[in-house]
Amino acid sequence: MKTLLSTAKMALRSKRSQAPKPIFRSKAASADYSDVYCERCGSGESPGELLLCDKCDKGFHLFCLRPILVAVPKGSWFCPSCSKQKKPNSFPLVQTKIIDFFRIQRSTESIQKPSQDIQKKRKRSSSLVLSKKRRKLLPFSPSEDPERRLEQMRSLATALTASGTEFSNELTYRPGMAPRSVNQPALEKGGMQVLSKEDTETLNLCKKMMNRGEWPPLMVVFDPKEGFTVEADRFIKDLTIITEYVGDVDYLKNRENDDGDSMMTLLHADNPSQSLVICPDMRGNIARFINGINNHSQEGRKKQNLKCVRYDVDGECRVLLIANRDISKGERLYYDYNGYEHEYPTEHFV
Repeated sequence: MKTLLSTAKMALRSKRSQAPKPIFRSKAASADYSDVYCERCGSGESPGELLLCDKCDKGFHLFCLRPILVAVPKGSWFCPSCSKQKKPNSFPLVQTKIIDFFRIQRSTESIQKPSQDIQKKRKRSSSLVLSKKRRKLLPFSPSEDPERRLEQMRSLATALTASGTEFSNELTYRPGMAPRSVNQPALEKGGMQVLSKEDTETLNLCKKMMNRGEWPPLMVVFDPKEGFTVEADRFIKDLTIITEYVGDVDYLKNRENDDGDSMMTLLHADNPSQSLVICPDMRGNIARFINGINNHSQEGRKKQNLKCVRYDVDGECRVLLIANRDISKGERLYYDYNGYEHEYPTEHFV
């Protein structure tokens, strides 16, 4: 079992906004690990953040590992040397397998060329986007090359398979968790902004395009320092809808002792027992692989090119990731995990 050198439960945040604190486990108080140090930085400081390998018993700071660990992973943990960590195996570049993996509606046309709906939508909204009154959200523009879209989908399938996550592009309500009926924007503390009718149509258009295999121009890549991360595979305009943050919906109170590091606030209610979180560890989409900025440094803040916004969409709380500036091809996507509450530990993010 994983071990941290601490006799008390740690309070390192493993959350995006109001998701709960992870509970770190420690060895028996009688064990003496005063001489353990981090193999990466050579320091024995911050003993509460030193993680021991279950095979060699060597220590590593959570924040010195690459990728950084915000919370203790479930089950046994082995250091990079003992685990012989390798680059994840790529998902097969076979169209039928990719279509089945993402449950895309089978159509000979949809996978071959982007829909004309996207062009019509952009033409209607292009003049409005320049308006100073209220800027409209834009649908993503899929890559025109069908082979490139397959590559993009394969990259996400690779990341989801490696993390043991089933693909889902919607919020899911599971037995024993929070039911759909409690996802009420009216309970949001201070109120929740309502997504306009036109922007809701844009969001629905994005969903329909993905169901047809018209994918956002995004590529998931594996970085030794950051783990899986997401890059723009073509130019993306400011205010483009990148993706919705999805997963299983649960009560925050049910996740107080959860050690997941990807939970997202869905509903921050006045009554804490009514607050909800999105948990993408079992079911999710590309959103869970988009990394956060280090908002403790100016250089880190400069990386931000997305914003995370909670909306009331037809009476249901939803979380969208939206471009907050123009994004160049090849640029990695980042947003501020502390967009609402400043409690996520990002000071060690690269």
